[in-house]
Amino acid sequence: MRKALGTHVIIEMYGCNEDALKNKDFVEWVFMEAARRGKMKVVASYFHQFSPYGVSGVVIVEESHLSIHTWPELGYAAVDFFYCSDEEEVDVEAALETLKEYLQPERITHFETKRGFLSDIEKWQKNKKQGAFV
Repeated sequence: MRKALGTHVIIEMYGCNEDALKNKDFVEWVFMEAARRGKMKVVASYFHQFSPYGVSGVVIVEESHLSIHTWPELGYAAVDFFYCSDEEEVDVEAALETLKEYLQPERITHFETKRGFLSDIEKWQKNKKQGAFV
């Protein structure tokens, strides 16, 4: 497989606990706990409470970020994990299990993609130096 700068995990959570998804402080606590259990080093976090309900937030970690957008009225949460560390250093499964434990989704789907393929970056840099259209 081609080497990449990072891994992006996109997670869809259906049938979550609606009360949990409405509570900004709780959602932030869950995400901080997910980062901790996932062996990530927290740099900062910001969460926003929408009116009448819903939460959006991000936890910036040295390894990259965790983010969430909630629709409590639908029991739905859109979650992203993006990390640049080696998979041995970060425990994405532990972070995801934390979300499952506290947000209580009935169903989860997710997929993973690599970001920043080094071969593509090197090719772009080479073409740029040669004045080629990039």
